[in-house]
Amino acid sequence: MWLQATLLLLASCVPSSLAIYRDEVNHVDYHHALLGFPTSQSTFFLKPSASSNASLLYTLSEKSLLGAVNPKDGSLVWRQNLSRSDLPGGESNAHGLLRASEGTNALVSALGDYISSWTALDGKLIWENWFEGEVVADLELLELEDVNAAPSTKDTVALWSGKAGVVRRLDGDSGRTKWEHLDESGDIPLQLSSSATEVFYVALQPSSRKGYRIKVTSLDPLTGRQTRQQILSSESDLFDANSVLFVGANTAAPMIVWADQSFKTLKVNIIGTKQVHAFDIENTSGESISSITVHAPKKLESLPHFLVHYETESTTWAEVYHIDLKSASISKAYELPRLQGWSVFSTSNKDANVYFTRITQSEITVVSSVSHGVLGRWVHQAPPMEQALHSVSEVVVKDKSVAVRAAAALASGDWQLIRNGQTEWTRYEALSGALAATWVEEAVQEDLAHQLEVEGHESLYGAYMHRVKRHAKDLQYLPEWLKGLPKRILTSILTDEVSNLDSFGIVKSVIVATENGRVYALDAAKHGAVSWKVKAAEADSWNVKAILAQPGTATVYVDDGSSVTLDVTSGEILARTPGTAKIRSVAVAHDGTAPLTIGIKEDGTPLESIDGQDFFVTLSDDGRVLGWTARDNKHPVWQFLPTPGEKIIHATARPSHDPVASIGKVLGNRSVLYKYLNPNLALITAVGESSATFYLLDAISGKILHTSTHQGVDPTQPIASAISENWFAYSFWADAVDPSSAKGYQLVISELYESPVPNDRGPLDSASNYSSISDLPLPHVISQAFIIPEPISHMAVTQTRQGITIRQLLCTLPSSNAIIGIPRPVLDPRRPIGRDPTSTEAEEGLFKYNPFLEFDGKWYHTHSRDVAGIKSVLSAPTLLESTSLIFAFGGDIFATRATPSQAFDVLGKGFSKLQLVLTIVALTAGVIVLAPMVKRKQINAIWKAST
Repeated sequence: MWLQATLLLLASCVPSSLAIYRDEVNHVDYHHALLGFPTSQSTFFLKPSASSNASLLYTLSEKSLLGAVNPKDGSLVWRQNLSRSDLPGGESNAHGLLRASEGTNALVSALGDYISSWTALDGKLIWENWFEGEVVADLELLELEDVNAAPSTKDTVALWSGKAGVVRRLDGDSGRTKWEHLDESGDIPLQLSSSATEVFYVALQPSSRKGYRIKVTSLDPLTGRQTRQQILSSESDLFDANSVLFVGANTAAPMIVWADQSFKTLKVNIIGTKQVHAFDIENTSGESISSITVHAPKKLESLPHFLVHYETESTTWAEVYHIDLKSASISKAYELPRLQGWSVFSTSNKDANVYFTRITQSEITVVSSVSHGVLGRWVHQAPPMEQALHSVSEVVVKDKSVAVRAAAALASGDWQLIRNGQTEWTRYEALSGALAATWVEEAVQEDLAHQLEVEGHESLYGAYMHRVKRHAKDLQYLPEWLKGLPKRILTSILTDEVSNLDSFGIVKSVIVATENGRVYALDAAKHGAVSWKVKAAEADSWNVKAILAQPGTATVYVDDGSSVTLDVTSGEILARTPGTAKIRSVAVAHDGTAPLTIGIKEDGTPLESIDGQDFFVTLSDDGRVLGWTARDNKHPVWQFLPTPGEKIIHATARPSHDPVASIGKVLGNRSVLYKYLNPNLALITAVGESSATFYLLDAISGKILHTSTHQGVDPTQPIASAISENWFAYSFWADAVDPSSAKGYQLVISELYESPVPNDRGPLDSASNYSSISDLPLPHVISQAFIIPEPISHMAVTQTRQGITIRQLLCTLPSSNAIIGIPRPVLDPRRPIGRDPTSTEAEEGLFKYNPFLEFDGKWYHTHSRDVAGIKSVLSAPTLLESTSLIFAFGGDIFATRATPSQAFDVLGKGFSKLQLVLTIVALTAGVIVLAPMVKRKQINAIWKAST
C-alpha cells in the first residue's frame, strides 16, 4: 500500500503530456499504411508526368482504396478512399475502375455511380461527378482529343448501366458532360473501345434462342451520334457477360475475344469489322481448361499483339497473336511452352515494342511479342514462390540485355515486387481485412507476471520468502547471464537508448486474424514486421469472433463454432476443433487458473455450461439483454428489454484488466468522494428513430443503475461508448430539439460515486456484506457533455498494471483518420461551470468548463500519420506502471505506447550513461590520487602537534 500511495502521488504530480514527440515517431510506434488486395484490371505502372523518368505503381483495390506505391521500397505515396460514407453512392462492394494515360498527370476512377479524376503525382482531386441511379460499367480515355483541347488532358468516355445503357463523354478538365448516347433497347451494356475516329459501344443482345449476340455500335466522338451498328453471331457461345473474355480499349488491342462453351475454339473479332476469326485451342494436357485470360498492351503506340493464357488444374501455357490492322487479319505468331504448376502473365511495352513477362513458382522470364526467344530469365531468390493470382510488370531494355520488375498479387493477399528474380518488398495487404487481434505473452514473461501477482497478495514475510525462493531458482541462469554481461554493459553505455525496456513487457508480439483465413504474427521489436503467417482457415474466408492467447499458444474462434490453436512462436497449427453451432460472440470465464471460453449462439444462449463462478451478459437476436451464470446456463438469470421502439445496438463492459488504485477521489479540502466501484457493470446502447438511450446495468442482477436519454440523435452516425473504473463515456450526433440543446457531435462523460456527500459511504457504509440481488444501492451520477469537432467511431481506455497512472480515453476519428487520447482530467464532469475554480478546486486540478472540446494536437497518438479504416483499438498494460500499449486494426495497422503521466519510472533521454560512467571513473581516480596526500597531511599534522 505504501508503494502504491507513493506511485499514485508521483503520477498525480506529473503534468499530462499525451502525444508522442517528433523524435519518437517510428521509434515507439509503427504503422502499416494499407490499400487492400489490388485488382487485376485497375493496377499498372505509370509515369506520373511527362517530365518524370520514374514510374509509380497505381491500384484501385478490392477495398475501394485508390493509391500510389513507390516501386523502390513499397511505401505508400498517397491514397484516396472512394467508398467513404460521405460520398453519395460510394459502395465498397461496387466494381471499381481506374484508367490513366502516359504523359498526363491525371487518373480517372469510377465506383458505383461516382466518377472522379485525381492528380497522379500527389492524389489531389481534379473533379468529381455523380449519376444517381446508374452504375459505371466501363471507363476509357479517348484516343483523339479535340483540336483546341489542352495536350495534357484527355477526355473520358464512360458507360453506365441502369434502366438503360448510357455512353457519356466527360471533359478532362472539369468532368462535365459533353454529350451522351442513350441505349433503351434493353441490351446489356458491356464495354467501350475507341479509335482515332470512332467510339465503339459493345453490348450483349439477347437472342430469341438461348444466349447473347454481340452488338457493336459506332459513335461519333465529337457529337455522340450513332454512325453504324454491327451484330456478331455469338449466341451459341455466350450465356452471360462473363463469357466475353476480353474487349480492347483502343487501337493497341482492337479486338473482342471469346470462346465456345467447351473451350475448344477461340474466337476473335477486330472491332469495327463483321468477320469473326476462329482458332482451334490445342490442349494436349488431357485435362479440361479451367480458365482463359487475354493480355494485351494499353498504350496507343504499341503493336497490336496479344497473348492468350490457358490454365488447367495442373498446367499452364500461352499463345501469342498478331493483328494486321490494314488487312484486318489475325495470325498466331508463336506458343509459349506448357509448364507444370501455376503461371501468371503481364504485359509491358517500350515505345511500340511489346513484352510479355511470365512468373512461375521457380522463375521469371521475359519474351518479346515478335519472337518466342527468351530475352531474360531469372530464378527466384527463394523458390518455390507463393502462388500469384495476377501481376503487372515494367521491362527496361538496355543494349542486348533486359531487366524487369513485376508486382505480383499473391493468393495469400500479399503484394510483392520482384526485380530480376529477387524480392524487393512485400506489402501485407491482407492485414487490411483484420478481424481480431491480441497480444502474445511469452511463457517466461507470463510466469514472471504470475509470480509477481502472487507476491502482491502475500503477507510481508510470505512475499519475502517467495521472492527469495524465486531468486534462488533463477541462479541456474547465472552462468549464461554472466557470459553476456560484458556485451550488455558495453552496448548499454554506447547506445543512444537510456535503457533496454524489452524485459518490462514493452515489446510484445501481436497475433492478427484476417478475413481471408490467414493469421499473422507482428514483431513489435522490428517495427511490426511479419515474423510468420499461416493459412489457418480450411476455406478461403472466415469470420473470426475472438483470439485468446495463452503462454505459448493462441486460439482463434470462428463464427461457425470451430477454433484453431497455433504456436505463437512458429505459427504451427497445433489443434483444430470442429464447429457444432453458429455463434455470434465468445464469452470468457475464469476458474481461478486459466480462462475458459463459452460460445454464444445467435439467439444469445450459451453453447454449454462450464465449471466456473463467473457471470456474463449476452445479446439475443430479438433485441434482449440476457444475464447468465457460467455453471448453469440452461435459463437466463435475468433479461432486459429496452423501451418499445428502441433497438439495442451495442453493449460495453469494463475491461478484464481494470485495477483501481484508489477507492476515492481526494478533494481540495482533504475530504474524500468515495467511488462507486462495481466490477459487474454493463453499458447498453439502444437507439430509436431519433433518440438514443444508455442503460447502466448490474450484470449480476440485471438491475438498472442509471439511464440517460438523448433526443434528436441520428442513429446512422457513429455511436461509441467505453466504461472503466467508476466512469463511462459515449458519443453521438444530435440535432437541436429546443433552444437549450446543442447541435453537433457530442461526448458525454459520467462519474459514479457512492454518495454526493464527501466522506460518506452511502447506504452500505456500515454493512459488512451485501447482496447484488436485493441490497445493491444506486450510484450518485455526475455527468457533463461536450461538443466535439468530429465523430468518434470507437472508444477504448488505456490500461496500466496497477491503475495508478492517469487514464486516457482512446478515440478513433474516422474523418481525420487519427487516434487521440483524451486525458481524464479534461473530461472531469466536476469542472466548474460559468466561473473560475476556487483555490481548493484548483488544487484538485479542476479548471473552468468549456462546452466545446477542441482536440489538442498533443493528444494525437498517430502524430501526423493518416491511419485509416480503424475499427478496433486494444490497450494492454506493461510491467512499467507509466506505460500502456496501444494496438489499432481494421484497415491500417498501428501500434504505439502511451505514457499518460509521462514516463515517471523510466530515465529520460537526456540522461547520459556515458557521462555517469566517466564521472564515476573520474571520482574514483581522484580518490585514489588524493587519498595518499590526505593521509600524509594527517600524519604531518600529528607530528607537528606532538612537537
